[in-house]
Amino acid sequence: MVMNRIALYHLETLLWINRLGSFSAAANRLNTTQPGISARIRELENHLGIPLFARQGRNMILSVQGRELVRRCEQVWPSLQQALLNPVDLSSVAGIVRIGSGEIAAASCLSAFVNAIRQEMPGLSLEIEIDLTSKLIDGLLSGAADLVFAIGPVEMPGIKTRRIGEVELIWLASPSLANMLEQRLVPPKDLLFWSLARSSPMHAIMHDALGGLGYHDGKINTCNDLHSLIDIIVSSGGVSLFPLNMVGEKISSGEIVRVFDQSPPPILLQAAIRSAEKDPIILHIFEIAHALKTEEVSAPAAR
Repeated sequence: MVMNRIALYHLETLLWINRLGSFSAAANRLNTTQPGISARIRELENHLGIPLFARQGRNMILSVQGRELVRRCEQVWPSLQQALLNPVDLSSVAGIVRIGSGEIAAASCLSAFVNAIRQEMPGLSLEIEIDLTSKLIDGLLSGAADLVFAIGPVEMPGIKTRRIGEVELIWLASPSLANMLEQRLVPPKDLLFWSLARSSPMHAIMHDALGGLGYHDGKINTCNDLHSLIDIIVSSGGVSLFPLNMVGEKISSGEIVRVFDQSPPPILLQAAIRSAEKDPIILHIFEIAHALKTEEVSAPAAR
């Protein structure tokens, strides 16, 4: 075996295949092609003189020797990364970090986070994806994302979180519908409620809040895009529960107004990474995310 022919990218490739479960997922994570990943593994096998993978149907699985190599590399990889990373000069760090965020979290803290990263680590490139919380967590656990901002509390195995702040919630409707509600011209059974998709934590929050208002049988329609949901409410399509920081301009312009005095407690915003994360860069940006503060916004009185 010729050690000087084994490069760090060979071992990094092997570790990401193991973490993500496939050559294609590792190729996506390492910004290369699947044939490129296969070539790296062939080179590593040739240098070591042992088979690292075996084909099982359409899948490639680690061999016994491959699993042992992964175990040994996982033990030393964090220390190796730390040794190669200058802990003083973070401005010299380069690479791609994948960030996931829900719409609410994005409106609350994403711009401040991007600015903080630009100031501390200008060499980093960020790939940001906006999606529902459930999909963000799945992406984090699969390795498709390095850090996500989401509505909390996120409490599940394999995830470590940090609190960022809270966002107040408010019931809103168009002025015309609000007037009809005030004059009791809309029977409760005919009132349409709108929420984000059922997989969103906001749906469960809204369902519980409706019970507290006495609308136990309220019909809840769903839309998986928050901005489209705002447009529906502006057009007198019904009533919805919104994070206050995303509707301030619409309230100020009079396009939508507050209804119902009683609102649920503020929602928690969290940053999350994998519990097993050892990459010093990811751990550092996790602390940057934790240091973010959400801006407080005061809610108007209900009509």
